[in-house]
Amino acid sequence: MSSSGPDTLATDRQSWQRRRLDPDHSLGLRLTLAVTAAFLVLVPFSLLALLVLGAWAPLHRLDMSVTDALHGYALDHPAWVMVMRVWSEVFAPMPLRVAALLLVIWLLRRQARRLAAWAATTMVVGGLMGPLLKLLVGRDRPELLDPVARAAGYSFPSGHALNATLAAGVLLLVFLPYAGRGVWRVVLWIVAVLLTMVTGLSRVALGVHFTSDVVGGWLLGAAVVAATAAAFTSWRAHAGLRPVRPARDGIAPEVERHPEST
Repeated sequence: MSSSGPDTLATDRQSWQRRRLDPDHSLGLRLTLAVTAAFLVLVPFSLLALLVLGAWAPLHRLDMSVTDALHGYALDHPAWVMVMRVWSEVFAPMPLRVAALLLVIWLLRRQARRLAAWAATTMVVGGLMGPLLKLLVGRDRPELLDPVARAAGYSFPSGHALNATLAAGVLLLVFLPYAGRGVWRVVLWIVAVLLTMVTGLSRVALGVHFTSDVVGGWLLGAAVVAATAAAFTSWRAHAGLRPVRPARDGIAPEVERHPEST
């Protein structure tokens, strides 16, 4: 019998580790980094959810202090409330899903079927996780004596913040190839960040969510986008397409000139 069994296993393990971290192996390094990014974002979300479930006193005090401060400002500034209410309605989950659906249809018309499937999967998976987690956590919304807005259902995580993050991530990664390498790429990033941040802010400003609800929505949305982008990166490597840096190039740079390859 051969005595090289443990040595073979050790060699295979080292070879696997090299493939995962070798810059020349895009499926190894880039997929590992993408999955790691998704995991690192999911960890703080999980910790935050546990703190919410455990009614951690410091988090509750922070949530209440921010909510009370913004509510007092809202009572004194009705114009501010109107702006936040309009923003919250325009960028609510349903309009964002409609925008994502239009994007999917546009991609299908351009024969970018896999990219369309990625966009749809990202929105659907994230959209389903939100209501499920709301039921599991069962956190009540803020209770204010003189509310400037009302919302039904549970509070954590914020559906507006979650869907804004999903939509911003999908639109950003699809349209980055069209932005080129100049100022438009920066503009696209700024628009995506503003969409996400202001939508979350509007929910706290209107007193229908705690700050931690919004942060939870942002973290969950980022984790879903990172995870599905990692899966798409894996397919690219298997398909023999060139490696990309999603934050710079988008996940399918070919969509601009050769959409059928995506």
